[in-house]
Amino acid sequence: MNPGSATAIFLDAFLINNFVLAMFLGICPFLGVSGKVKTAGNMGMAVTFVMIVSSLCAFGINKLLVRYDLEFLRLICFIAVIASAVQLVEMTIKKFSPALFRALGIFLPLITTNCAILGLALFQTAREYSLVQSIAFSLGAGAGFSLALLLMAGLREKLDLADLPGVARGAALTLILAGILSLAFMGFAGLGG
Repeated sequence: MNPGSATAIFLDAFLINNFVLAMFLGICPFLGVSGKVKTAGNMGMAVTFVMIVSSLCAFGINKLLVRYDLEFLRLICFIAVIASAVQLVEMTIKKFSPALFRALGIFLPLITTNCAILGLALFQTAREYSLVQSIAFSLGAGAGFSLALLLMAGLREKLDLADLPGVARGAALTLILAGILSLAFMGFAGLGG
């Protein structure tokens, strides 16, 4: 597979270099919102949407900044775009699903400071992706982020019903699960060639 193809870029961001389980970006919502599958799925969709919007805007902003030799403004522009996209998502969820808005709690506005989203914009700029490659990268990163959230939420829901010693419950179990998932995703590293 051509390493620069949209499919290879999607697969790389989705499995091989998963933002959460391989690069350890976006750990805050990964640990905080992964208690229930439904909440994790909704957070995954919100983050994916913000990633796509941020990726498209970052592509255009980068082209504009490079054209006028203003690359030093790149980071602040990316942060402003991400904050705007998160506000859009937050207002939409609050309007159409107040229950989901309450379930996501503080983690919804924290998407603004989610390092995975800023990392996406910076990585695609550094790798000089085209528009199609940027879209594939953001879709793969968002899908990978959602996958990590859903896997963790599914495991946590199942283990809530298990008879575990008290010392292994709560945060300790969550961190153990995160480590095991991360080790499992290391097995995909061979797919990258």
